[in-house]
Amino acid sequence: MKTVTLIGKPGCHLCDDARRTVAEICAETGHAWEEKDITQDPALHDAYWEQIPVVLVDGAQHDFWRVDPKRLRSALGA
Repeated sequence: MKTVTLIGKPGCHLCDDARRTVAEICAETGHAWEEKDITQDPALHDAYWEQIPVVLVDGAQHDFWRVDPKRLRSALGA
């Protein structure tokens, strides 16, 4: 079981799109996902503020700005 982490912030339309894609794919594949807000975490803000939304798979950066559904499914072994 892999964990997908979506890093974003409130009011970000790309983050909203990424959230829908990540939630849908994780529901299909049975993998867990979580969301982290860069406005609540200075370390995440410093690392990713120019790239949000950022998607991590098991802690490793997978995508940023836009989530490629086919690529995410492949990374999850689906």
